[in-house]
Amino acid sequence: MIQYGRHKISDEDIQYVVESLKSDWLTTGPLVELFEKEIEIVTGSPAVTVNSGTAALHCAYAAINLKKGDEVITPPITFIATQATAAFFGAKIVFADVIADTANIDPKSVEEKITDRTKAIVAVDYAGHPADMNELRSIANKHNLFLIEDASHSLGSTYYKKNVGTLADITTFSFFPTKNITSAEGGAICSQNPQLLETATRFARQGLIRNTSEFKLESHGPWHQEVHSFGLNYRLPDVLCALGISQIKKISEFKFKRNEMFKFYTSELSNLSWLKTPIQREYVDPFWHLYALRVDPEIRKNLFIYLKKADIGVQVNYLPAYRHPVFESLGVYAESFPRSESFYRSEISIPFHLNLTQIDLEYVIEKILDFGKTLKI
Repeated sequence: MIQYGRHKISDEDIQYVVESLKSDWLTTGPLVELFEKEIEIVTGSPAVTVNSGTAALHCAYAAINLKKGDEVITPPITFIATQATAAFFGAKIVFADVIADTANIDPKSVEEKITDRTKAIVAVDYAGHPADMNELRSIANKHNLFLIEDASHSLGSTYYKKNVGTLADITTFSFFPTKNITSAEGGAICSQNPQLLETATRFARQGLIRNTSEFKLESHGPWHQEVHSFGLNYRLPDVLCALGISQIKKISEFKFKRNEMFKFYTSELSNLSWLKTPIQREYVDPFWHLYALRVDPEIRKNLFIYLKKADIGVQVNYLPAYRHPVFESLGVYAESFPRSESFYRSEISIPFHLNLTQIDLEYVIEKILDFGKTLKI
């Protein structure tokens, strides 16, 4: 089986982890701060690590003091964590349609959905291609809203030569094994707003306060610590930071290799009349995370089954979030989101990861071409 997605771990990565296991630290230790510094170098903004991309989103919503009755505008084409973590604060999820070719949130649709209860706009960089952040920033500023970028797919991408991580009020990342780099499980929050990052950090560290100038209680000794608002334990341990540090040092190499695979797929498939290859805006430099093909909805399932039978892993990214039964109470109608529906019905992701050999890539192309020969076009 040619896997749809997979992590790439080197002997050097393993050695970093082994050395961390020999140290005095398993949980929070010096490697946490070191990993955060490495993330800052890549993103251009101070960072705090957490134990998943979902945790990063949860912390981002905590940082803006999201609460019951607030509204958050999100795209439907994303993993449901984008919405679930906001819903846990009691916020209402408001969906805006996506742009047809990138599957990123449509700024025009966003502006139509703004009410006096809107608290934040959430952009998702689908497949690694940054969303239209300039337009979204303009809307957020106009209406005094927070702008959050779910960059789980796009660590290492740039937009108008600016790093993803510097474009929004808060940016979140995922280091899940299939992502651009991995720490096994893991994630991070970045922000150039010190107050937002501090609030996110406290939420990720159980709300603990150790700064004596902030104490509300009388300190009984140097052990004293307080909690003024609840947080959760979202710490990323040293042992996983060790893997993340080793991986992020190779991010330029990883980006180059993924983008070369992207170019190969595109060169071999873009002339086929029965499918569409992904597009790239001229002002973005993506670190591609997915290779998302578009085909006629009538043949998508058959192509999926055909490739599976040929031992090629494939996936569909994603079921529009409003279709999940958990959102039934919102009374959302699929017809209200024609571009999201069209994208979902036609999308299929083919294998795209650093372990793929040239022979693997050529085999995937061969089988896609073979399938095309069965079509009556």
